[in-house]
Amino acid sequence: MRYSPESLHAFVQTVESGSFSAAARTLQKSQSTISTAVANLEDDLGFALFNRDARLPVLTEAGRRALAQVQEILAASSRLDELAVRLVSGVEPRLSMAISDFWQADHQESLLKRFSVRYPDIEFECMLAEDADVIDLLQTGRVHIGVVRVQPHLPQDITTSRLQVQAQMAIFIHRDHPLVQTSEVTQTQLNGVRQLRLSTLAQNESRPSPGGIWFAPSYLLLLEMAEQGFGWSILPRWLVEQFGHQVLYELPVEGWPQRIDVDAVWSRRTPPGPAGRWMLDQLCAQRQD
Repeated sequence: MRYSPESLHAFVQTVESGSFSAAARTLQKSQSTISTAVANLEDDLGFALFNRDARLPVLTEAGRRALAQVQEILAASSRLDELAVRLVSGVEPRLSMAISDFWQADHQESLLKRFSVRYPDIEFECMLAEDADVIDLLQTGRVHIGVVRVQPHLPQDITTSRLQVQAQMAIFIHRDHPLVQTSEVTQTQLNGVRQLRLSTLAQNESRPSPGGIWFAPSYLLLLEMAEQGFGWSILPRWLVEQFGHQVLYELPVEGWPQRIDVDAVWSRRTPPGPAGRWMLDQLCAQRQD
């Protein structure tokens, strides 16, 4: 490749992060390393990628046009890396997976039964995590695969594949709460009752806790809190049906229930091996019942 992969990654990450320093933090490099890599790429290309007159780097018109090409190059490189992993003989000795508990249990159980038959000797770990925490686990190499609700923004090194199944979410409250007697609950009425909201470790590091809201890191904990009458919560329907104790009531709120799109996610830096790729293929082939 004429252009170094490091310089291409530095360029794309700088665009996504908005600054050289933020890109350096994401890529775990020094700011000078990122700045130099981008400058070297500009020298190789023969034109400026960023206008550096402003406080933060701004793409030039040439940089904007180059960005799409660079992203294609990196995507092709990632596909080649994954193909190489799949063609190499031998299976990884261990596979780790992070899922949300909005993910319906029977989907997971069916998948793991087939996985056990195909790879009986592999060490497997399945852990619960939500949203940004799943991405953090992938980027640190703690897990190889994640199943997560579709995220509005993802780091450049994370690859996704849309699943054919969706999560069904609804708003629930204890059956003894006065709102249960309301034929159509408004957002204003909900605002007057404590919300039980999903939280992640990554979010808690940078966000103050709003008053009147209680947080928990998993839907199962939110389910238990709602059953104890502490407030209302957005919960997976399957979780309430399978693990609830028939004390929650699904509130009739406009726009609810909702179907949530789901992605399988993995890191381009440490792509899954043959067993992980098989797992991803099976995930993406699953259909809604």
